[in-house]
Amino acid sequence: MDKLIIEGGVALSGEIKISGAKNSALPILAATLLTAEPVRISNLPHLHDITTMIELLGCMGIDSIIDEKMTVEVDNSNINSFRAPYELVKTMRASILVLGPLLARFGWAEVSFPGGCAIGSRPVDQHLRGLEKMGAQVNIEDGYIKATSAGRLKGAHIAMDIVTVGGTENLMMAACMAEGRTVIENAAREPEVVDLARCLVAMGASIGGIGSDTLEIDGVDELHGCEYRIMPDRIETGTYLVAAAATGGKVRLRNTSANLLESVLLKLREAGAKVDHGDDWIEIDMTGDRPKSVHVKTSPYPAFPTDMQAQFTALNAIAVGTGTVTETVFENRLIQIHELNRMGAKISLEGNTAIVSGVEQLKAAPVMASDLRASASLVIAGLVAKGATKIDRIYHIDRGYECIEEKLGQLGASIRRVPA
Repeated sequence: MDKLIIEGGVALSGEIKISGAKNSALPILAATLLTAEPVRISNLPHLHDITTMIELLGCMGIDSIIDEKMTVEVDNSNINSFRAPYELVKTMRASILVLGPLLARFGWAEVSFPGGCAIGSRPVDQHLRGLEKMGAQVNIEDGYIKATSAGRLKGAHIAMDIVTVGGTENLMMAACMAEGRTVIENAAREPEVVDLARCLVAMGASIGGIGSDTLEIDGVDELHGCEYRIMPDRIETGTYLVAAAATGGKVRLRNTSANLLESVLLKLREAGAKVDHGDDWIEIDMTGDRPKSVHVKTSPYPAFPTDMQAQFTALNAIAVGTGTVTETVFENRLIQIHELNRMGAKISLEGNTAIVSGVEQLKAAPVMASDLRASASLVIAGLVAKGATKIDRIYHIDRGYECIEEKLGQLGASIRRVPA
């Protein structure tokens, strides 16, 4: 199991390219199950979760060809299994997204309950209730979700109890081939949901209300192949912007869009950063200054994203003043504060709010990653800490950040990967 070793104290400077969005690529890979024709997807990030999803498709008999530019062509005309086994699903929650497409096209799916980061309860009941409203019979047996449909799924009016990205994506994919119209109210509006919807439209789906909280999907008899480019990763973008701000640096990120993370850019400006952007780039400049503390509260899009709160906790840890970070989406997602405190941060926890009193200097310490975004906060802390920070269990980082040590190295950071 590899570790990262970071020698802190270097202000990040330079230019890097942002990868495609993992949280967009995974549902789009699942959506290829909806057609017998080849689907060509470009701008895939080179991540373990992507490899796992392609392996999951492969165990169903689906052929995938990937080139050196991380463009994949998926052909499931010879699919021979409708089962997603525990051995693969346990490592990645997004595996649940094959449920809707398999049920819509084949009338049968058997999917293990999903795994992923240990950041709290993320029940799939919204997925299952929606599918049952569309006529599916769903049973839970031996840790597997077993769903069947007698003929085509039927369009339905589905009002989601809570905003759920995965639930919206699963039901939207299932509805694309259901008989009649499906209306999904209180739908997630995240850019990754929009990206999936646009890919489905490119495959021949009829979806109205894209980008709003009410989706109207008219089912079609079949979908066809297409070529589609994955959107930039807004969370990777935000993470490198926060890293630059924490170190007092100046960086330019290419192959990204400011429209994807307006709430994050607003908070960076509040922290004292100068932010500029063009059609496909964002630049941040701290002019060597220490950031100012900010107050953030997570909420579904377009509000501040839960996937960025850990990074801003690290930013506040070395900022001028006292800031608060309130998590409203996942109950266990402030667990990174214990490791940050080991590095000299002054963070206290009151309910679901972290109160962060900024210090001038963090100190290196051996720390352990607990989930994907918490591990990113430890990397940011390591970049500003005095001494050599050792981060263990970095397989969490590898689930969401493509070549993080190489990209930070291009920005001048002293960071290396070593065997445990």
